[in-house]
Amino acid sequence: MNAPVVLQVAASPVSPALVLRPWRMEDVAALVEVSRDPALRQWANSVVDNDADGRRWVQAQQEGWAAGDRFGFAVFEAQPGSAREELMGNVVLKEVAAGKPAAEVGYWTAAHARGRGVASRALEVLTGWAFDTFTALGLERLELLHQVDNLASCRVAQKSRYEFETILPAAPPAFPREGHLHIRRTSA
Repeated sequence: MNAPVVLQVAASPVSPALVLRPWRMEDVAALVEVSRDPALRQWANSVVDNDADGRRWVQAQQEGWAAGDRFGFAVFEAQPGSAREELMGNVVLKEVAAGKPAAEVGYWTAAHARGRGVASRALEVLTGWAFDTFTALGLERLELLHQVDNLASCRVAQKSRYEFETILPAAPPAFPREGHLHIRRTSA
């Protein structure tokens, strides 16, 4: 899947419309800025400290799209009539392969966007796109993992109808504490 995909999330009475699109190099400055947030850094698997880190991170997202096994979307607040985009977060579908019944989803939200339903709304549209696009290739379920003490991620999983499955053992360094595995099936 090399064609660019842009996903839309309609506005709600309390939340703005969102646009999800593949990451671009021009997003690096915004990525570096939101990556300064200590709460985001606490949960992130990779740290973006500067423009060089940001370029490497965006390039890795672009390589995932080119390989067809990882689909990272930058999440922006839709601002009709404005050329300016405000980075709100990231959602990703990863470990996708033909004939493989499971893939993983992940997300993060910029500090200024937290508490506004951005992660759950973006995850919901990503989930729909994943099942619409990959079920014919054998995708049956999506897995969402987070550290057991990341209560905000647990709430996002629950709001997005990812059912709690089990507690996973720690796997340092990427997963230093026990985690939760949530699953959403095509039938959900």
